[in-house]
Amino acid sequence: MDISPDKQNIDKVFANTPYYIDFYQREYKWTSEPVKRLLDDIFYKFNEVYQKNRNLPPDEQIVDSKYPWYYLNTYVTNTIDGRVYIVDGQQRLTTLTLILINLYHKTSLYDSQLFGWVEDKICGRSGYGKTFWMRHESHLSTLESIFEEKVDNTNTDSGLTAENMVKNYKTIKTWIDQNIEDKNQLETFIFYFLRRLVLINLSVEQTDVPMVFEVINDRGVRLKPYEILKGKLLGQIDKILLDKHQYNQLWENKTRAINQLSDDETDRFFRFYLKARFSQNRNDAKRYDGDYHRLMFSNDFQQHLKLDHNPQGVMDFLSKDFTYFSNLYVKLSMRLKNDNKGGFAFNRLNNIDGVLLLGLSVCKINDLDEDNKINKVAHETDRLFSLMQLQNIYESNSFQESLYNIASKIRDSDTDSIRYAFDEELTKALTEKRNATTYEPLTYSLFKTAGDNLNTRFKRYFFARIDGFLSEQFKVEMRHSYEDLVTKTGAKTGFHIEHILSKNEENQKYFPDEDTFLVERNRLGGILLLKGKDNISSSNEIYQQKLKTYSGTLLWNETLREDFYKSNLDCERFKKEYDLKELIPIDKFDNEALENRHILLFKIARMIWA
Repeated sequence: MDISPDKQNIDKVFANTPYYIDFYQREYKWTSEPVKRLLDDIFYKFNEVYQKNRNLPPDEQIVDSKYPWYYLNTYVTNTIDGRVYIVDGQQRLTTLTLILINLYHKTSLYDSQLFGWVEDKICGRSGYGKTFWMRHESHLSTLESIFEEKVDNTNTDSGLTAENMVKNYKTIKTWIDQNIEDKNQLETFIFYFLRRLVLINLSVEQTDVPMVFEVINDRGVRLKPYEILKGKLLGQIDKILLDKHQYNQLWENKTRAINQLSDDETDRFFRFYLKARFSQNRNDAKRYDGDYHRLMFSNDFQQHLKLDHNPQGVMDFLSKDFTYFSNLYVKLSMRLKNDNKGGFAFNRLNNIDGVLLLGLSVCKINDLDEDNKINKVAHETDRLFSLMQLQNIYESNSFQESLYNIASKIRDSDTDSIRYAFDEELTKALTEKRNATTYEPLTYSLFKTAGDNLNTRFKRYFFARIDGFLSEQFKVEMRHSYEDLVTKTGAKTGFHIEHILSKNEENQKYFPDEDTFLVERNRLGGILLLKGKDNISSSNEIYQQKLKTYSGTLLWNETLREDFYKSNLDCERFKKEYDLKELIPIDKFDNEALENRHILLFKIARMIWA
């Protein structure tokens, strides 16, 4: 490996070399905090000496003799076909350029003779045009606007780099305005800035660039794993092919779309992708929670992706796997975020993101049955989760293990095989936790006690689904959305669990003892979902008084009332079609009525999930 170090002050760094931004480089991501930290470091050293020598004229020999040099860091370059590319150091060099532009404007304001010298450190001239030494090719118009001091009118549509250039320039301008008091200080600072600030340039050969880039960035905290991965992948591709097929632009477009979901979402995507496509179970998947970008190039992983020292393998990965599955990940995420009903919405309401894993697993590249498959896995995930909850076999870790087992089983499979994989995991859970000897997705013996074992959010979700089912059957609109029923918890506008049987002696007499009463009143058949003020107003009333408050609430609540059955809802058809003899008004709510309501919920739950 050939590395050539070269100590340079800023006057030499920005002498006559255009620096192109290599594909390894992330966008200009520095915010005001590192910019202020850099300015503070520079001005601290300068002011310390300047206060003692402020009466001396600005002169390069005085500055060289009085002011110590200050080390700014290292930047790494490699040269290809006469062009110098920055491998590492773009953040610092871009910030130094923004500082120079402000100093350039200051020299004009103070009519300084250093005007031309500072301008030459920002750009060079070729005929009538100028060449900025920092060649942010996609953002040159932004640099031009800042250079022409049209910051407030600068168009930043070209991306994050442009946005941060403008923000950081304003930060720099404010800082220098507060720290440069007069022409003498300005010119002395310019001599110090250009002659005494030092960087080390490491020039490396093209073949060593990926390794050097990884060592510099992977052992610090500056870059995210996906940003390191970009360099390790694209660094293998010949620049002619890279430009011809626009692999760098492909990477930028896809990662930008993913990161719009949330900051640095791309790392989450790659972890889900690797787990979905290559793990056998949850324990196996844990290895991708760490340095997945290293694992992708390990020897035992080459059977899967063949990315190590394989430019053709990298190009195939980018154009096929990365392109398809990144698009699918965004689609799945948006469905999970925005759907108002159906499997994706139901998963979101229960804080389940397993559909991301399962969707990436079941679909093949350019899958023609993609929509059916992802809808199916969303529906089946909700079904498995709900059936486990209702039969008291749900446990968070076991559920996650089941999803990873399913992901392994359904990988690249057809839609018809999805239900079978889910049923296998449900049968396994029923056998292990409840000693079931025959498979039924939902049995009354296990459902019978459902209620007290369920957390409040799932109870709200359960009754939201019951109400949604009834609305569909009676062909009426839900009075409240699934989202509101499950997530709103405020005292006035939120939804809360209502016990039909208040804690009083009259209700307790229906049961053998107090302990039995307390258990029974918490079963699903003994509770409802009411809006805040309704719940409060009926909290300790006798049942006949409570019935009045149930009018105009949820459909399930209203089925307790006589007038519900006199409305135009086709109750008789619904009862006969599904054999729901328990669907009747209840004037007296005792232990028998509670049991009948619980049985009725069981029958409806089977229609929804089983």
